[in-house]
Amino acid sequence: MLEIFIIGYILYYVIAVYTSISQKNFVKSAMKKTAVILEKDKYTEAGHYSMDKETISLISHCYDLILFLFWIVFGLELLDQAINIENGLLKAIVFVDLFIIINWIFGLPFELYSTFKLDKDYGFSNMTFSLYVKDTIKTGFLFLLFGSAVIAGISFIIKSFDTWWIWGFVFIFAILILINMLYPIIRDKMFDKFEPLKDKELESKIEKLLSGVGFKSSGVFQIDASKRDNRLNAYFGGLGSTKRVVLYDTLVEKLTHNELLAVLGHELGHFKNGDIIKNIGIMGLVLFVFFAIFGNLSNELFETLHLTNEPYSIIVLFLIFSPILSFFLMPLISAISRHNEYAADEFGSNLSSKEDLVSALLKLANENKSFPLSHPIYVFFYYSHPPLVERLKELGYKSGDST
Repeated sequence: MLEIFIIGYILYYVIAVYTSISQKNFVKSAMKKTAVILEKDKYTEAGHYSMDKETISLISHCYDLILFLFWIVFGLELLDQAINIENGLLKAIVFVDLFIIINWIFGLPFELYSTFKLDKDYGFSNMTFSLYVKDTIKTGFLFLLFGSAVIAGISFIIKSFDTWWIWGFVFIFAILILINMLYPIIRDKMFDKFEPLKDKELESKIEKLLSGVGFKSSGVFQIDASKRDNRLNAYFGGLGSTKRVVLYDTLVEKLTHNELLAVLGHELGHFKNGDIIKNIGIMGLVLFVFFAIFGNLSNELFETLHLTNEPYSIIVLFLIFSPILSFFLMPLISAISRHNEYAADEFGSNLSSKEDLVSALLKLANENKSFPLSHPIYVFFYYSHPPLVERLKELGYKSGDST
């Protein structure tokens, strides 16, 4: 069985590298042509940013392959030998925590380069080293506290039930729902400063928009996202009573009222079309398939890796191989997502106007330096949203020469 997983990883690696190279060459070629959608200087800058990101991605893929082989060939066995703990639950917590921490350390150079070099060079990152350290400490605390509790919970289930993968799925799926519900509250208390909108006129317009479609939330908030990053964004966070509208201060600053309402109208389209529930259903289905696979691994696999069929090894193999399975499922999930985005665009443009939504999308693309063109294979594997050119075309915007 190990051979199947290795072949799967090699296939994933080849496709990922080929896709990155194709995207980089495609953008390089497109930059030599007349700029579309973006202003000429923004078009060129966005192209360079896209290619630089793909260069990092290529290096990262090679690095990940080496790390994968390290764990499979002898790393997991070494870690197992180093942790001499008899208690099964405690060993699972220590083993999995150390595995995740080691992987984070190995990936740290890429994170630091992207945050403090690449994103700063292109005018995105405002992150200071002290803020980065504070964020890392807080994230680490949450991981060690809640992550360890989840590891202990799933380990207990594995040891207690023959068909543990069914109950394990229910447990983890419930945890994911809880995380989605608590996410804005955790961000509020530990990372971002949530404030009521200072622009009361805008707040009134948003509340009228929400009530018009029957969207009940706990409020409209603005966060100080600019202390970390200059990108423009907004999201509907939470579930049930914790639902809230969250606007980045950068978005409020750059977009007009009508443009911002058009963006929120798009998000409300997802709400009215039931996309949130659909996405939760898809997430649940994928998770169930993963648990069915990893809940029925053969003892031969563990023997080949010089591990025992215990909770700690099952969880780590899940962490190693589930991203590969996700990669091959992403084209289907992304295709569904792209379809939903078109429908949300239509809903949002009907709530406000197509002109306002087009104007907002153009500003978002220019400010976020989003290159408007991509290689079809890159779109196939990675795009959860349609390419900007296609979205604008559906909204009636003719993408001629940029001005």
